[in-house]
Amino acid sequence: MIIQIDIDFNSDEALYIQLCNQIIRGIAMEQIHEGEVLPSVRQLADVIGINMHTVNKAYAVLKQEGFIKLDRRRGAVISLDVDKYQAIQELRENLNIVLTRALCKNVTRDDVHQLVDEIFDRYTSGADSGGR
Repeated sequence: MIIQIDIDFNSDEALYIQLCNQIIRGIAMEQIHEGEVLPSVRQLADVIGINMHTVNKAYAVLKQEGFIKLDRRRGAVISLDVDKYQAIQELRENLNIVLTRALCKNVTRDDVHQLVDEIFDRYTSGADSGGR
């Protein structure tokens, strides 16, 4: 399986981070599913036109963050380590930084809520998220 990856070579964001984010986005949007095998490091590097070490680093980060498992026979396999409590804690830490920066720029609570709803809906196809 070859997934659609769009790397911005002019971005200040590291290539391996862009690659991680695109794979995570693919999982969130259900373009990539649990148990699917990602392309080999060499394959993906060739398709995207980046160094194999960059892909290897992205896969290592995805493994560390619980999005993939590395199997000697199958390679990188989507395997979601579903730990909701840990995910919420990580989200809390990340949001703390993002929200403090936003507050310094006069972003309101309503602005944040609207943006969160918009992004959440994009990844859940506009379906009711339940509990909201």
